[in-house]
Amino acid sequence: MNHAVKASKFIEDIERTKWHNDALWFLRQKRDRISDTIPEWEDLREKASLIKDHVISNLDEYLIEFENNAIRNGIKVHWAIDGEEHNRTVYDILKNHNVTKVVKSKSMLTEECHLNPFLEEKGIEVVDTDLGERIIQFRNEPPSHIVVPAIHLKKEEIGELFEEKLNTEKGNSDPQYLTEEARQHLREKFLEAEAGITGVNFAVASEGGVVVCTNEGNADLGTNLPPIHIACMGLEKIVPGKEELAVFLRLLARSATGQPITTYTSHFFGPRKDGEMHIIIVDNGRSKILGEEDFKKSLACIRCGACINTCPIYRRSGGHSYGYVIPGPIGSVLAPHYNMKKHQSLPFASTLCGSCTNVCPVKIDLHHQLLKWREVLTQQGFIKPSKKLMMKLMGIALNSSTLYGIAAFFAKSLRWMPRFMIYHSLNKWGNQREIPEPAKESFKTAFKKHKKSK
Repeated sequence: MNHAVKASKFIEDIERTKWHNDALWFLRQKRDRISDTIPEWEDLREKASLIKDHVISNLDEYLIEFENNAIRNGIKVHWAIDGEEHNRTVYDILKNHNVTKVVKSKSMLTEECHLNPFLEEKGIEVVDTDLGERIIQFRNEPPSHIVVPAIHLKKEEIGELFEEKLNTEKGNSDPQYLTEEARQHLREKFLEAEAGITGVNFAVASEGGVVVCTNEGNADLGTNLPPIHIACMGLEKIVPGKEELAVFLRLLARSATGQPITTYTSHFFGPRKDGEMHIIIVDNGRSKILGEEDFKKSLACIRCGACINTCPIYRRSGGHSYGYVIPGPIGSVLAPHYNMKKHQSLPFASTLCGSCTNVCPVKIDLHHQLLKWREVLTQQGFIKPSKKLMMKLMGIALNSSTLYGIAAFFAKSLRWMPRFMIYHSLNKWGNQREIPEPAKESFKTAFKKHKKSK
């Protein structure tokens, strides 16, 4: 099932589509307002882009430096070639310490590797402690957004869910009440936990430690109460040092939610007293992307979600329509690397408007990469013959002034045609929108008149 088919189901609920769009646009506007208060905002973006370019070009050296310094700090470092090895490594650590209860803060990498179901099959209880993640864990569904994972749900739906799972008051969907009930529920889980798992926002090579950014403090509780901390990171999370880290910390929260900084920016540079800290560095296809000149810049992503918040397609189709752990423009760039056949529709889930590139804090050329993917998919034979034929005919028409003029002439006739002749099952474009009324006068005609008037 492709993106368009899944999106059509989301769009059926007009009310949900509207407030989903409004909620994401609200985040985009917050990002714009706060970035406008930073005179050097564009300089920060440029610097972040250059830092990431440098790191990606010297990734092997920085990873080795990071590993050496982390080991010096008393951290145990593991390497995983793919998601399967990552999951086995986590399980082996937990098994060696007889751990049966784990708390986990938000981590897109563990979602990517499907860690939760893997551990649950082994008899280990895994509790996601981010409120949004806990909500979707209760619903047994993936996140629909990388920063606000339950953005697709109404408070009434969450009230009904908590009534079922946490025995909350029937019909009470007050957000403050529901949050307090979730807090009490999760506090018990923190106290019972024997190990804590976190993601990694940034790994500082010169210091041999990692930084985790949250707004709820759940990563702090999950790493300080249990004796074992397992940090899971993609190998692209490296930054050279503290000065470079400062650049990204100024960009991350502002780009994601319009905050000056996340409420908690936690630095982990060694195990707690009488405890253990493990870092698992995961490849899982990243080396393949690194070798693709047209796409390697996508490894610079800091997972702020700014491109998702601004994307007109995502805002109106929902995250679950993408069928990949990361939705939106960046997900549409990354997903085909892992399964081109399965995710062939995603590069076409874009208007190529360039808004994603404009808001990206590290200046990833997302709309260019999406366009490049369309070229690759066409070359690999993943485009339907009917679509290829239509594009070929359009190419011929657009290359011929005469044919273009004829097409424009017939387009004008749409104004007088009965609706049933235009809006029917063959016109997919007209299912959810009105075809714009053609101009009464073409640009070519207007230009000729303008020349004559001089």
